[in-house]
Amino acid sequence: MDRKVAITGLGVVSPLGVGIKELEESLRGNRVGVGKITHFEPSEDFPVKIAAQVDGFDPTAFMDKKTARRYDKVLQFAIAAAKMAVEDSGIEFDEKSKERTAVLVTSGIGGFTTLWTEAKKYLQYGPSKVSPFLVPMMLPDMSSGVVSMEFGLKGANFSPVSACASSTHSIILGTIFIELGLADIAIVGGAEASITELSIAAFASMRALSTRNDEPKKSSRPFDKGRDGFVMGEGGAVLVLERLDQARSRGARIYGIVKGYGMTGDAYHLSAPDPEGIGAAKAMSLALEKANLPPEAVQYVNAHATGTPVGDKAELKAVKRVMGEHAPKVMVNSTKALGGHLLGAAGSFEVVSSIVMMNSGFVHGNPNLEDPDDECVGVDVLGNEVRKCEIENLISNSFGFGGHNASILIGRK
Repeated sequence: MDRKVAITGLGVVSPLGVGIKELEESLRGNRVGVGKITHFEPSEDFPVKIAAQVDGFDPTAFMDKKTARRYDKVLQFAIAAAKMAVEDSGIEFDEKSKERTAVLVTSGIGGFTTLWTEAKKYLQYGPSKVSPFLVPMMLPDMSSGVVSMEFGLKGANFSPVSACASSTHSIILGTIFIELGLADIAIVGGAEASITELSIAAFASMRALSTRNDEPKKSSRPFDKGRDGFVMGEGGAVLVLERLDQARSRGARIYGIVKGYGMTGDAYHLSAPDPEGIGAAKAMSLALEKANLPPEAVQYVNAHATGTPVGDKAELKAVKRVMGEHAPKVMVNSTKALGGHLLGAAGSFEVVSSIVMMNSGFVHGNPNLEDPDDECVGVDVLGNEVRKCEIENLISNSFGFGGHNASILIGRK
């Protein structure tokens, strides 16, 4: 039996739009989705006042009002993205397929908005006012749980949690489940909704966030010498994976094939990457090895590059190490330049974005790349241009605190 894995459905809620059509328009237009924080009112002394927020999202378009009120925003994003992806795939689940469908929709942090809200209630009013929904709403695995319940899916159901690599790991593990014959379909991806006073303050204390508060549109600057940290984002992105032969037999639209993947660990530091990018390079090499492809077969790398001083440089070193003489011909950008950093949902958001661009024949630019890092030399790092191109194979990278590295290689056919 053919165990190749096809991508047949895409769904997204992001700072660049709700739905694939809006996302494509934003990518094609190089639109930056960063602005002043409106989810809360930052005090005058608050160090970071900018974020990449989701605008125009109505949860009641995807669930009833009662459910929307009860669910943390991260679950609203997960269900919305999953519903769009399943509808896009054209799959109609019956009892047999429900038992053969795995669900791996994850979050790096979980229901942080609910956690923060209930913590404030506890401190102000005492334990009797804490919501009974706090525990299920704050758990990072609950996105997978509610998506499975939404469709009645009874296959494997769990959430790999690996910080900012979480949703890329979920795509990889969903692929492995299908390859091993443990599932015929996998609903994979991630969601995140952590733009709150406490989370922003915590990342700011680590000096991980950009403080370019007066220029929100210029704050996310992957690969630029003036980069000063990432911009917090939110949203959700979900993909439907399916056995290739099954997808073809039902006449499904096939966005791409998952050809390879690699997962490694830096074993280096709690939050900093290996400055030489050794683990990142190994993850990309494993993806090429699994796909049985040479570096020359890859035209595009969607970098994890968040806009931190060390991380971007290490990843460029890794790309050059893996691509060798082919590196100058490999297009490299970072979707975080437009949509900020969606933390645990970043990987699936960037994979979805990459697939949209691959199928539409273009790659977005890095609009704030004004003074490229010296490490950009020797790689085709895009500037402020949207480039028309043909992509046959691409690699998308995700790296997380704790030294988690995940790379996925996707081809058109």
